[in-house]
Amino acid sequence: MTSTSQQSQRLDDRAVLLVAGLADLAVSAIGAAAGTLQGLLRRADGPDLARDAEQDLMARGRLALDRYAAAPAHLEILAQHVLARQAASGDNV
Repeated sequence: MTSTSQQSQRLDDRAVLLVAGLADLAVSAIGAAAGTLQGLLRRADGPDLARDAEQDLMARGRLALDRYAAAPAHLEILAQHVLARQAASGDNV
């Protein structure tokens, strides 16, 4: 009976240590991010930096939409062009 209670005690201790470690990591990450943000806000080229960030995000969004959009495949488009040319020239292959 004591071994079971000791094991659950050890598991409880491990859980507490893991949660404390995660909390410390989160606080460190938030502190680092806040310091970086303060540094960026103090920059003289803030509007230029914001404009560049906006352009980067828009380009990234465009790429994401292109990647996941239901567009026909490149080879399908080429095949449609070939068929259209053949129909226009009267070739039946």
